[in-house]
Amino acid sequence: MSRIGKAPITIPSGVEITVEGGEVKVNGPKGQLSQNIGSEITASIEEGILTVQRPTEQKRHKALHGLYRSLIHNMVTGVTEGYSCKLELVGVGYKASVQGNILELNLGYSHNIFLAIPTEIKVSAETTKGKNPIISLDSNDKQLLGQVAAKIRSLRKIEPYKGKGIRFVSEEIRRKAGKTAAK
Repeated sequence: MSRIGKAPITIPSGVEITVEGGEVKVNGPKGQLSQNIGSEITASIEEGILTVQRPTEQKRHKALHGLYRSLIHNMVTGVTEGYSCKLELVGVGYKASVQGNILELNLGYSHNIFLAIPTEIKVSAETTKGKNPIISLDSNDKQLLGQVAAKIRSLRKIEPYKGKGIRFVSEEIRRKAGKTAAK
């Protein structure tokens, strides 16, 4: 992790980063994010480049060094470009619809599932005839986006025989062969 931590973060134009005590705040065109980095790891800004330093060469400090550098880099990318995630519902009769920030899923259970999506995430569901429904999630917070996508995915996990369930659009599913009929 120490190699990741040593890499500097270039601050793009239109992004403001402030380091106050143990907290780093990133402000950009797509919003504002903050991360507490504690008192052991320090961050400094010089000439448009942010660097993260560790106090000692202990294994714990090396791990925290790389972790906080990656989190700050993800925040800078989030407020400039943003993150998106697409989930695909594979199965007969699986449906998704959005009313405000409430996602309604019909996943083959006896009831529909209503999921409240945080306000930081923009959610949309699109259904085209002959194709699987797709849920699109957009946010500037990579950590929150991944957490919500994992929660949606856990509602109906992919099964390996028919491939039914909720999966990421680019995900490859490892399929198993079923039983062979006796002759």
